[in-house]
Amino acid sequence: MARFPFFQRVSAAPTTPKPAPIARNFDIAELYDGPLAAAEAPAEAGVRLDEKLRQAYFWIVNTAIISPHYDIEYDDGPAPQYQVGDSRRLLTLPSAQSYSSYVLLPLLAFATRSKCLFVGGPGRGKTASAILMGVLAGSPVRDVRRAMQHGHPQMTIADLLGNPLPADLVSAQSVDAIRIAWRPWLGMRVKIVDEYNRIPTRTQSALLTVMGDNYAEVLGQIYECPTAAWYLTANDDAGGGTYQVIEALRDRIDVVVQALSFNPRFLDELILRIEENVRPEEVVPREILFDAGEVDQLVAAVRAMPLSPDVRYRIEFFASQFELMEPAGATFEYMSKDTARLSGVDWTQVTAADGGRDRLKDIGTQTLNGLSVRNLMTLVGFSKAMAFFRGADAVGLEDVRQVLPFVLRDKLHPDRDAPFFGLPENAAYRTDAVAWLRHLFDLSCEEYDRLDLDRNDPVRDLAQQFAAGLDGLGEREVRARLTRIERLIEERVSGRKLYGPLYDELLHLKYLHQRYTNYLAWLGSGR
Repeated sequence: MARFPFFQRVSAAPTTPKPAPIARNFDIAELYDGPLAAAEAPAEAGVRLDEKLRQAYFWIVNTAIISPHYDIEYDDGPAPQYQVGDSRRLLTLPSAQSYSSYVLLPLLAFATRSKCLFVGGPGRGKTASAILMGVLAGSPVRDVRRAMQHGHPQMTIADLLGNPLPADLVSAQSVDAIRIAWRPWLGMRVKIVDEYNRIPTRTQSALLTVMGDNYAEVLGQIYECPTAAWYLTANDDAGGGTYQVIEALRDRIDVVVQALSFNPRFLDELILRIEENVRPEEVVPREILFDAGEVDQLVAAVRAMPLSPDVRYRIEFFASQFELMEPAGATFEYMSKDTARLSGVDWTQVTAADGGRDRLKDIGTQTLNGLSVRNLMTLVGFSKAMAFFRGADAVGLEDVRQVLPFVLRDKLHPDRDAPFFGLPENAAYRTDAVAWLRHLFDLSCEEYDRLDLDRNDPVRDLAQQFAAGLDGLGEREVRARLTRIERLIEERVSGRKLYGPLYDELLHLKYLHQRYTNYLAWLGSGR
């Protein structure tokens, strides 16, 4: 194979013009070394982890997976734009380093030990991409292929997890004495389930336990699984297939990535692979393989990425848009879409009674549900991973904007009967979930800017005042703060329609009021 070196060529470091320094962990031994020793300490050998992750990305996108779709766009200046076709869709040429979601998001799932679902038609490279992730973790490609679970309608729990030893079934005096021959894939640091929507419902429940709780159970015997990155494939992301995917299993998936169509302009690269008899997963360069220790460091470094309050405030404002459903509850705390869902009442009947708000202006009317704690934690985690991958010093708003559609694609469900989707200019958002979710975030940020919440948010000011602590606070000051909260609530509700952000503000103010009330009662008890 004379042309093999081409397939093992790794991008030279640095792959980004502004590499960010990686903070060193403090070692108590340095106290005894003195400042001179610390200053003369040599730089760490090898490539930094963020640089290595970028090298892995560029090798995959330039050599292994033919994906010339740069749909994660960053700009550092003016970017040329062109209106194309009868629909006048924008073709943008990004002015900064941009990325293919089909390659980058699975790699970020690897860096965060998350669960990634590949969706798309047959033959789009979903399984091959998942195998590449397993090889990056240092496992031989042979072991990765053998450990991959292939969903099929006859798949049993024993097929998935393991079988009891026949000799023990005959001779054991108790269930505890029965040993289990566990499937080797349970110990892998990258787990792959191909066509998971063809697995029977009962076996899906066993898979859920492994995915959610990192253990497998057969006949009362427990196998503790290592924390791993997960890759699942399906031909669609609507939960269909031979068996409907149970809701709890779908909810455990962190990010959904679509395999986009092949561009025949790159047919020459396929021909080269045929002629050289090369499979990319079999020629992954050693320089981009991660051992177990490096993956641990990678996960820790991603978690340590700072996320500024300014970015957090916009995430909070976005998340507050969707849960409110005023007609669903007679109790203020229960006016939510979740209350409506749990009631079993027809959704159209509930929304028909929601006539107080501008259903075209309110972006919360575009969804059937709100965001869960797990959704928000995943969004923050992938935003940190994106910033780390780019070599940034902290998470930026654009990092959140770029990963949000892939994290929420199967979590925030559109209400296609909402007035927004009835407008001709919004017809494409019915089918393009990624564009719709990104548009939702843009609309939320525009409203945040219109309200000037960066400079004028009295609820946040009260919350920060409370966060400073109650130690030494006297009764007079507590009563003054209670009065300020009550006056602010009066201002907020006077002559205003109730929208999601206001609803959450009022609940927050009630929380603060109750905390001060409890503290006042504690003061009065003489303690």
